[in-house]
Amino acid sequence: MQKKTAALKAAFPLTIPVMTGYIVLGAAYGILMNSKGFPMIWSILASVFVYAGSMQFVTVALLASGFDSLGAFMMTIAVNARHIFYGISMLHHYHGMGRLKPYLIFSLTDESFSILCSAKVPDQVEAKWFYFFISFLDQVYWMAGTILGAILGSVLNIDTRGIDFVLTALFVVILVNQWQAAKNHLPALIGIFSAILCRLIFGASDFIIPAMVLILLLVTALKKPMERKELL
Repeated sequence: MQKKTAALKAAFPLTIPVMTGYIVLGAAYGILMNSKGFPMIWSILASVFVYAGSMQFVTVALLASGFDSLGAFMMTIAVNARHIFYGISMLHHYHGMGRLKPYLIFSLTDESFSILCSAKVPDQVEAKWFYFFISFLDQVYWMAGTILGAILGSVLNIDTRGIDFVLTALFVVILVNQWQAAKNHLPALIGIFSAILCRLIFGASDFIIPAMVLILLLVTALKKPMERKELL
């Protein structure tokens, strides 16, 4: 029990930026679901069992227009294909996680991935519980936002246009925090360069997967120079 408590205390401060973003974004999702006539329980169940951020917003339109299972499957692959690369990157972190591993895989969102990649497990804290509480707290924030949005949506008439920019702002905050904490800025520069280059080549709707492939190739090719620089 003490190990879990220590892991929770170590994980919570790292998730505060995610909390601020997820509560607002989750509220936007809850409000949107309510505006389409879905009861609160649907919003809550989606945030428990789907928990896919942007894909949950897409799901609102899919459900409202008549469900197409094949179309939903293909759309999910397209929207969340980047998680393939997240999973590859987390193979070392999640090795030996035991019964917690399925949940850690399920709950690996963009924001949780960003924290897990940069966070160092504190001394005297068990890694698996540290990783678990980062992922678990992030999902709790999303669920809390969803419930809040569903309640507000039922009593207020809210215009949600532009509210999804909060996600962009959240990523900027996480990037700034990681930039300040890291000695080696090459991985961040690789990510920025790859995203801009692929955005120019492939366009706004198709650049994410090529950018992730390019990032993976460059990080693999420059792994040794980055490790040497980290040790300096």
